[in-house]
Amino acid sequence: MPAQAHQTRVPGESWHDSLWHSSPPGSIYDYIKVASFSIGPDGLVDQWSLRAEELFGLPATQAVGRDPVDAFMPPELRDGGHRKVAEILDGKEWTGLVPFRIPGGNGAHGVAEIYVMPTQTETGERAALCVVVDVRALRRIESDLAASQAIFGQSPFGFLLFGTDLTVQRANRRFATVFGGAVEEHRGRTVHDYLPPHEADRMAAALRRVLETGESVTDLRITGTAPGSRDNRHWSINLYRVHDGTGRPIGIAGLGTDVTRRHLAAREAAGVRRNLALLNEAGHRIGSSLDLETTARELLDVTVPGFCDLAAVDLYEGLLLGDDDRPARPQGPGVPTLPGQGARRAPSAPLRRVAFASAVSDAPLSGPGALVSVGETHRYPAASPGAVALRTARTRLIEGGGSDDRVQSTLIVPMVAHDTVVGLAQFSRTKGSEPFGERDRAVAVELAARAAVCIDNARLYRREHERALILQRSLLPPGDPEAAGLDIACRYLPGNAATEVGGDWFDVIELPGHRTALVVGDVMGRGLRAAVAMGELRTAVRTLALLDLEPAEVLTALDEVARGLGAPGGAQQASRSALHSRDADRSEVYLATCVYAVYDPVTRRCTIANAGHMPPVLVEPAEDGNDPRPGLLLEIPTGMPLGVGGEPFEEVEVELPEGALLALYTDGLVESRDHPLEEGLRGLRSAVADPARPLEEVCDQVLNTLHTRHGEDDIALLMARVQGLPVEAVGDWQLPREARSVGRARELARAKLPAWGLEQLLDTTELLVSELVTNALRYGEGEIRLRLLLDRTLVCEVWDANLAQPRRRRARDTDEGGRGLQLVGLLSAGWGTRRTHRGKTVWFELPLPMPGAAPDETGAELSAEQLLSMYG
Repeated sequence: MPAQAHQTRVPGESWHDSLWHSSPPGSIYDYIKVASFSIGPDGLVDQWSLRAEELFGLPATQAVGRDPVDAFMPPELRDGGHRKVAEILDGKEWTGLVPFRIPGGNGAHGVAEIYVMPTQTETGERAALCVVVDVRALRRIESDLAASQAIFGQSPFGFLLFGTDLTVQRANRRFATVFGGAVEEHRGRTVHDYLPPHEADRMAAALRRVLETGESVTDLRITGTAPGSRDNRHWSINLYRVHDGTGRPIGIAGLGTDVTRRHLAAREAAGVRRNLALLNEAGHRIGSSLDLETTARELLDVTVPGFCDLAAVDLYEGLLLGDDDRPARPQGPGVPTLPGQGARRAPSAPLRRVAFASAVSDAPLSGPGALVSVGETHRYPAASPGAVALRTARTRLIEGGGSDDRVQSTLIVPMVAHDTVVGLAQFSRTKGSEPFGERDRAVAVELAARAAVCIDNARLYRREHERALILQRSLLPPGDPEAAGLDIACRYLPGNAATEVGGDWFDVIELPGHRTALVVGDVMGRGLRAAVAMGELRTAVRTLALLDLEPAEVLTALDEVARGLGAPGGAQQASRSALHSRDADRSEVYLATCVYAVYDPVTRRCTIANAGHMPPVLVEPAEDGNDPRPGLLLEIPTGMPLGVGGEPFEEVEVELPEGALLALYTDGLVESRDHPLEEGLRGLRSAVADPARPLEEVCDQVLNTLHTRHGEDDIALLMARVQGLPVEAVGDWQLPREARSVGRARELARAKLPAWGLEQLLDTTELLVSELVTNALRYGEGEIRLRLLLDRTLVCEVWDANLAQPRRRRARDTDEGGRGLQLVGLLSAGWGTRRTHRGKTVWFELPLPMPGAAPDETGAELSAEQLLSMYG
């Protein structure tokens, strides 16, 4: 029967209405291609259908009236074909396969399945009706059916065929195994019968889109649960539109693959990658500062919200205060025993919350310590998870919370560094987030351990920094230094908290003759070693200053000391090591810069030597009616830094006018990474331009102007305003080299002291002046110079041209002389000698009497024991 004549019933119509309704294209007949023709009583073709024309390739005009056996069958089969036709015309039905030659097919052959039914004409003659099907088409249909059955029946994946109304038309056995029931029971269902509402809506929208557009959907991820199971399953869905033979859409095919294991493995891998990235970020961000609180905040910046929703860090209060009574890692089952732990465990010690972070606004931490504010000190109750974690150094996991508690999972992690607990970290996740697992526990322990090591390093740095700072400050001059003829102000500012203690120092040293040594130096390097080296150099400077050496000689000797700091055997070992490169490599090099100035208030002259240091700044007083002058950088030869060795130092003598200002400083005041040295020097010269202001104000002005943009290095600033001794406070006389000069010296001293109101010192001064002038006559050369100076003490100086230094010795009982210097030492507050450019100076110093003191209360008389010691 031709397909065009086939009738089908449309759903929803009555049988009467659909009686003459044509079936749509794509029916089974279109695939099978059934053809028909009839054979008349004479054995010739008398009817030829249109399908026969398509099948055999002959129009009706060429087929009607021909013998079908001769027309289509090969010659070797024609005899048998004629017999079969004769039997059919005798009224016998027949069905079979008949080979045929396709006319015009270039010798091509085919096989047709023919069903022959005997018929009769109007006159009663026998004829036949033949229905022909191409066997090739049947085989293709059989293969397609077998493949379809294999997909639905043998596929290991779930397979569904949806109709155009998005209901299930067919399901395979695998799908029915997962969702239960027989295969037939799933017909007519929708995706809402299998999936949660939100996932079913996604699936339905995808089905409609595929049906409407024809675009396939691949790897659509759907989540749901199988019947009888509470575990979520994950499926990968592929959808494509199905068409009939004419291309008309007839439904959607869906292939579902269970990818739950793959999803879990991918999530596990993603978690591992996330944790590795988290640990990598922690390695870069945690520990960027040597500040304990900053390090704790960096830990929370890394973990919130990437690892948890809320977090807090508590550190032991003693740790933050610099005490070292932190609890060590405890002993217990499963905990390795560590030496020296027992007495250091103090889990009940107070803690301070130093950091807190939250990715949610209304979800506090659960458990003990939840309501502790940042900066507050607290203790965990003895039986609380926090106290247990501190006591055992083991991580605790707290699951769930109350009905009103939004936190569902908390990790309490002790922070352990070098087998010592330094604090506690809490990480919490709120409800809706994935609870912590074993992998998260390991990550939390690693993060806390990294932060703990950084915190412990910061603690060690803070301790060393504080010790170095204490050492450094202990070596600086206490209080406000005083000096004859100088008004002095000083400042010392350590670098900021991010820098280590440096080796900057300054000093003010009183010298004989009311002279003053001003020293500013800087040891290159930072930390405790630099502070120790600074202390050694400062001590060496004070020792050398007491020898009353010239500034260049002081720096030369100080250079030897600096060279010996890095060698175990001192300066001599350092000199020998310089000859052997291997030993020199082992020696530690200490370099320092230093400027050393000696000021004489009588002459107002200052002798300065420089060892690689910043040049001093001199500000001369403004003339009447003129604006203040900017500071001048003194042109002093800049020698090599101390510790280099091999280069001599030069000194320059500068006359300082009355009221002038001299500033010595370290490079931290004028130099930084962001500002060049020239800019800092200009700023310093401008800041000290008005020397008439109070000296303390000038110091503050300098620091406020320059220090605001620095602070990277220590700063030492020493400022001195020149105030020379008045003329009336100085007595200066030249004496000829003759015996009567001793008496003349006594007369001059006796005449000068009453003018100064020092009658109580007349006898002592006259006696000691006589002894010094006598020694100058006996052992010296050239003219003798006597000088009396009055300031905070009375100083007497006797000059001569002989370079030989007198020394104090003990005279024998039979000696008539040799006791002069002993007498000077007993009666004076101090005495000494120093070399000058043209000889030497011997001096002694007497303290001024207290106001209202009687002559016998001046302390100038010798006791019997002292007199006897001169002869014993």
